Amino acid sequence: MESRILSADWRFTLEDVPQAWQKGFDDAAWRVVSLPHDWAVEHPFSTQYSSGTGYLPGGVGWYRQGFTLEEGERGKRVELLFDGVYNHSSVWVNGYFLGGRPNGYVPFRFDVTDAVCFGEAGNVISVRVDHSDPADSRWFTGSGITRKVTLILRDPVHVAPDGVFVVTESADAREALLRVHTRVENGLGATLRQTLYYQDGDEHDEHEDKNGKIAAETCVRIQSPDTSQTLCVERPHLWSVESPYLYRLVTTVEMDGVARDAVSTPIGLRVFQFDPEKGFVLNGEPLKLKGVCVHHDAGCLGAAVRAPVWRRRLLALKALGVNALRMSHNPHMPELYDLCDEMGLLVMDEAFDEWEGFKNKWRTGHNVAPPHHAGYAADFPEWHARDVVAMVLRDRNHPCVILWSIGNEIDYPNDPYAHPRFSEMIGNNDANKPDREFVYDPSRPNAERIVPIARALYALVKAADPTRPVTAALAFPELSTLTGFADELDVVGYNYKEHLFREDHARFPNRPLLASEASRETAAWRVVRENDFVAGQFLWTGIDFLGETHGWPSRGSNAGLLDLAGFRKPIAYHRAALWLDQPVVKLFARHAPEESETGSDAWRRSPIHATDLVDAWAFPEGASIEAVVMTNAAAVELFLNGVRVGFQASEEASEGVLLFRLTAAPGVLVARATMTDGAVVEDSLGDVGMPAGITLTADRTSLIADGRALMHIVAEITDANRRRVPNAENMLHVDVTGGVLLGLENGNQEDTQAYTLPYRRAHRGRLLLYIGAPTERGEIRVKVSSDTLGSAEWCGLAE
Repeated sequence: MESRILSADWRFTLEDVPQAWQKGFDDAAWRVVSLPHDWAVEHPFSTQYSSGTGYLPGGVGWYRQGFTLEEGERGKRVELLFDGVYNHSSVWVNGYFLGGRPNGYVPFRFDVTDAVCFGEAGNVISVRVDHSDPADSRWFTGSGITRKVTLILRDPVHVAPDGVFVVTESADAREALLRVHTRVENGLGATLRQTLYYQDGDEHDEHEDKNGKIAAETCVRIQSPDTSQTLCVERPHLWSVESPYLYRLVTTVEMDGVARDAVSTPIGLRVFQFDPEKGFVLNGEPLKLKGVCVHHDAGCLGAAVRAPVWRRRLLALKALGVNALRMSHNPHMPELYDLCDEMGLLVMDEAFDEWEGFKNKWRTGHNVAPPHHAGYAADFPEWHARDVVAMVLRDRNHPCVILWSIGNEIDYPNDPYAHPRFSEMIGNNDANKPDREFVYDPSRPNAERIVPIARALYALVKAADPTRPVTAALAFPELSTLTGFADELDVVGYNYKEHLFREDHARFPNRPLLASEASRETAAWRVVRENDFVAGQFLWTGIDFLGETHGWPSRGSNAGLLDLAGFRKPIAYHRAALWLDQPVVKLFARHAPEESETGSDAWRRSPIHATDLVDAWAFPEGASIEAVVMTNAAAVELFLNGVRVGFQASEEASEGVLLFRLTAAPGVLVARATMTDGAVVEDSLGDVGMPAGITLTADRTSLIADGRALMHIVAEITDANRRRVPNAENMLHVDVTGGVLLGLENGNQEDTQAYTLPYRRAHRGRLLLYIGAPTERGEIRVKVSSDTLGSAEWCGLAE
C-alpha cells in the first residue's frame, strides 16, 4: 500500500459554482490553499452569524485538486480517503460523481479506480462543501476540508480498508496473547503473515529483519476473506498511562513468496475493565480517570488543526495530572488518537451530540430565545449506522480508546425529549432560559423513544468491536434510569449529577458509573475521589473553545484549564493540586474582595474561577491584597520581604487552595510550602516593571520543508529585567519570511478582531504565533514589533 497526503495547492472559492464538478473547469482565478483548511476563521466575527458557533460564517465552498498517476501504476486499486469535511460534502473525480457525507467529523473513502486516468492526462478532484446554515451546532464546527485527504494505491491483492483488528485477549508480566482479525480482498490461497516488532531502538536479543527486532510472528494460508491469528508475546511491555509502550504489527499478504501488500498498525498491549465496585482497572490495578473534555478547534486555526498543536496541548494537560480525554462530542482528527497512544492518555470516543431529535441551537446568545433547530438530526435516520461504525472501525486498534460513547446528553430535559413523569425539570445548562423551556410539553418527543435507538446503536458498535464497553453521557439520569436508557449501556456516564452516585450505586450495584462531564468545583472531584466505585471524571473542559458563548463580544467558552492559546489559567494549578502526587505550589495575587464575599463556600470558589488573579507582585503600596496559593502541601507560610505574614495547615490545604489577606508593599512575596514528606517547596511573586520589550521563545529551531509541519513561537511583553508583564496588552505586528503565518492567538475570547490580520493584541502579556513550514528549503525569519516596544526577531531553517 502506498499513501500520498494531498495537502498543497488546492484551489478554493467560497461561492457555489454549478459547473465546478467538471474536469476541464477553469479554476485559475480561485485561491490556492493548503489542507487542512477552515474558511470560517478567514472571516470577521459578526453578530449576523450564530453565537452558538462563535459568530463565524458557513456558506458553500468548492475545492479542486489535480494529481497524476504514472503508467506503471496502472492495475493498482486507487482510493481517496477524507478524514473529515464539514459538512454535507459532495465529491467528483474527473467529472464522475462519487457521493458525499453529511457528517463533518467522520472519515469516508471512495474507490476511484474506474474514474482515474494514468499517464499525462492527469486527474482532478472536485469537492463541494455545503455548510449553508452555520447555526447547526451548539459549538464551533469550522467549514471546509478541515482534515487531511489521502490518495491510496493498493495492489489488487490487499488488506481491506480498516481490515486489521487487534485484540489483546490477556496480558500480564509473563505473557500476552493477541488475536489478530484480518480481512483480505482477492487473497484466497495467499499467505498472511503477522509480525510484531518492538519499538525502534529497544534492546532485545530476539531475531530481527530489515524492519526491526521481532517480538512474535505467525503466518497462515488464507482460506476465506476473514482470517484470525494468535500471537504470543513473552515478557511483554504493557501499555499504561505511565509507560505507553507501542509495538508495531506489520500485516503482510504474500503470493508465491512475494509481498503484495503490507499494513503497519501501532498497538499497545493492555487489559482493562470497568468494575462496579473498583471503578476503572488497567492491567489489574485500579486507576482513577482524571479526564477532561475537549473540542476540536484551536482558536485562530479554527478546525484546521495540525498534530503539533495537539502535542503541545496534551503535554500541558498531562503536566496538570490529566490522564484521559473525552472527545466531545464527535470523533476528532485521527492524529490526536495517535498522540494519545504515544503519550499515555486514555480516551472516551464519542459519536453524536444529537440523534433524531433537534436540540436547541442558541443563535443570539446562550439560552436566548428563539433557538434554531438545524443540525445532524436531519441526517441521523439515514446516516447514523454508517457514521458510528466509521468511528469504531477507524479507532478500534488504538490502545488509548477505552470507551465508545453513543451520545452526549441525548436525554437533556425538554431538549427535545420530555416525559410526563416530570412536569418541570431544569437541566445543568439552563440559566436564563425562557420558562416554557422547563415545563412538560406533550407535543415534544417522548423520552422513551431514546431506548430503542440506544439499543440499535449499541448493537452496531458491538458488531464492529465487541471488546470495549459502550457508554453515553446522561444529563437526566433521574429519568433515564427509569425509562431503560441506562440499561442499554455497559458503563453509565452522568453529567453534573455526582450527588446521585451513592444512591444509584445502591440501586444498581452491578452498574459501572462514571462522571462523564463534571464541573471544576472541588466538591465534584471529592465525590469521585472518595468512592472507589466511580471510575473517574471528565472536567468541562480541558481547553477553551470557540462557540457556545454567552453572548457578544465573547466568541466562545472560557471553561477550560487552558485558554485558546494553550496557556495555563490559574484554575489549572488548582486542578494540578488536586490530581498530582508531586508537589504543587503556585502563588497568585489580586485585590482583595469585600469581606462579605469571603464567607461560606464562595470563599473557596471565587479564587478558583477568578479572572483577576496575576502571577506578579504589582500592586500599589497599602492596597488590601488577597494572596491565593494553589497547592497540595501540608502547610504553607507566606512571607513578604522575609517577614512572615501568614500560615495555614493541612486541613485547609486539602481542598487545593489557600487564601491569605495582607497589605501590599514593594518587594517579593514568597509562599513556602511544607509537603507531607517534609520537603519544602517555594513559589514567589516579584515586582514587575512597565513594558519595555518583546521576548520570543520557539518550541523548535527548524521545520521540515513539507508544507505541513508547524511550530509555536510565544511572544512575551517583558519589563527591563525580561520578566513578563501580566497585564500588558500591547498591539504586536508579525512579519514572516520563508515560512507561513498560520495564525495569531492571545487566548482572549472577547478579542473580536479578525483572525486573518497579521497583528493582534497581547493578552496577559503573551501572544502565540503559529508558523507553518514552506515547501522549499531555506531560512525562516519571524519579526514581532510594537510601536512602543521596538521589535524582536527569530531565525530558523526549513530543511
